[in-house]
Amino acid sequence: MLKALPARFLVSPEPWGRRRRPRPRSLRPISAALMTNPAYFEVGRLLGNYGFMNITSYSSSQSGGLPNDAVNQDLSLGYSPEEIERLRVQDVGEGQVKIRLYEGRVVQGPLKGTQTVFKVYPGAIAGASEANLMALNELRTHAFLQSDARDICENIQFLLGAFETATGEQWLAFRDDGRYSAADYAKITSERQLKERPNFWNPYDRAYKLELRKYFVLRLLNGAMCGLVHMHNHDRLHQSLGPSSVVLNTVAEKNGYYLLPQLRDLAFSVDIGYSSVGVGALSDGLWRRASAAGASTPLEKRAFGVADDIYGAGLLIAYMAFIPFCEAGIMDSISLQRLLENTFRLDIYAAREYCLEDDKLSEAVNFLDLGDGAGWELLQAMLNPDYRKRPIAEAVLNHRFITGALL
Repeated sequence: MLKALPARFLVSPEPWGRRRRPRPRSLRPISAALMTNPAYFEVGRLLGNYGFMNITSYSSSQSGGLPNDAVNQDLSLGYSPEEIERLRVQDVGEGQVKIRLYEGRVVQGPLKGTQTVFKVYPGAIAGASEANLMALNELRTHAFLQSDARDICENIQFLLGAFETATGEQWLAFRDDGRYSAADYAKITSERQLKERPNFWNPYDRAYKLELRKYFVLRLLNGAMCGLVHMHNHDRLHQSLGPSSVVLNTVAEKNGYYLLPQLRDLAFSVDIGYSSVGVGALSDGLWRRASAAGASTPLEKRAFGVADDIYGAGLLIAYMAFIPFCEAGIMDSISLQRLLENTFRLDIYAAREYCLEDDKLSEAVNFLDLGDGAGWELLQAMLNPDYRKRPIAEAVLNHRFITGALL
């Protein structure tokens, strides 16, 4: 396994208590290396299992297709059945890699007492050569992104250590900054609206709750884009971006001020440094799609890879704009993606006109209408059928819709 590089410990904001003046988040150095000795950790209960699904061919109408996605079969861990079904609409090859998650804590060293989540890849005995590639890729990506103690991104899950067992299992230990996902939040919020509807008689209370929701969602999207900008600025693609790959420290909208979104699931991350473009055992599909879209030179393939991540981020924004603002059962990820890609062929403004006629989608439309339609404007740019016309991650982060300035 890789030796760790200098890292810093990120303190998550306290989500409870009185609202107080925000303190600058300090990044204090804690270790010169990732902890690679299993004796430093104590393993707790099993949290669940999930498997990765790799999209092997693409029939979407947009150039560049959809990014790889990791799917968890346990709702409590943040991966919904809708997302699994969404992948099945396309040609999907389900891999043999089944991941286990455990809770735990650090029991030795300067981080003693730190809560952890272990991500366990099956070992050689299980014949999981693909799992070894994924584990090594995720480890290398985190180690690279954490290599400079002055340049740690708080919006990317923090790796504390890694080790290999006698059976060849690869254990990655992440700091436990939250076990909810953006998919969890959306599901909980949409289901709660069904329960609140009979008692939602106070228009002022309703308006206040909607403002909290808008603030929470925009902070979530802003944090996710901060993480993606950091990855792209360091020549790394995510390639698994979706509501299940964004970890949250809270799903309570009243605590939105303390929300800390983090990107996770970097097993399919791709190195797009100029010497690495076009190679990689886990990125063959990406480069084949790049060639099919007309990207032939390393520079064009790199641009395609970035645009592919942006498309995934666009679907994430669409998901977060609709699901939390609709009652459960009104809209799901499958229906939303089919609506945008198949029905309206990525003509986002035509999709808006359609949604405008359905009162059950009115709050989602109103949310994207902020700033004279800034949300629709951003979606149209990110989901542009021509990958060359999509914005870069930093432009998305600085867009007036994502900054929250419209609130």
